[in-house]
Amino acid sequence: MTVVSAQSLSLTFQTNDGPVHALQDVDLTVSKGDFVSFIGPSGCGKTTFLRVIADLEKPTGGVISVNGMSPEEARQARAYGYVFQAASLQPWRTIEKNIALPLEIMGHSSSERVERVAKVLDLVDLSSFGKKYPWQLSGGMQQRASIARALAFDADLLLMDEPFGALDEIVRDHLNEQLLQLWERTDKTICFVTHSIPEAVYLSTKIVVMSPRPGRVTDVIESTLPKERPLDIRETPEFLKIAHRVREGLRAGHSYSD
Repeated sequence: MTVVSAQSLSLTFQTNDGPVHALQDVDLTVSKGDFVSFIGPSGCGKTTFLRVIADLEKPTGGVISVNGMSPEEARQARAYGYVFQAASLQPWRTIEKNIALPLEIMGHSSSERVERVAKVLDLVDLSSFGKKYPWQLSGGMQQRASIARALAFDADLLLMDEPFGALDEIVRDHLNEQLLQLWERTDKTICFVTHSIPEAVYLSTKIVVMSPRPGRVTDVIESTLPKERPLDIRETPEFLKIAHRVREGLRAGHSYSD
């Protein structure tokens, strides 16, 4: 089943300094249950593509569908959850109440909010922290709370914009492991933006390599790694082979004379 389908997708921003071509002729299919990472240099359109899926940006060319709907229809149907680079938690609300916020907006009953919040807190191993405030949690725990909030209304598609980029390597490794476990337990489809080659290879069933602006898809790599992935899989020849292909794809798409 196709979750995201893009054909000849382009997006040009009009600015005071002239047009900025953010995306150009992007063709991509994301299937149900995929974990797709988008990797490329800064400004290559990775986040822009995620924002087009989420109906936060409008394409200027081509077509895109989300669960067979337009992005606008998918947004109105709450067909996806979005995890931003920063946790973006309300400091005056407890973790429970932060997670419940989209459920309140959607009009869920108090009892249903309590049930859903408890379920997603358990999924991200924060069951004992629901009464805490964001400032009482570490950066990694705040991001887990942000993921729980995105999962609260049980959308099939999870959009994640470099959620672990600001965290140290040890915390990042731990959250990568937890995210894979979460993906396996929930059977979500995940679109994940990253600048890290090891993170992209470790997490993904499919890696989308993008060129500098205008953002184009230069390679789509289907992972041959098993679903069970301990961290030390990153030292195996198969992992290093995929990482090498990603690195070569990034080099081939990048002009260092620019």
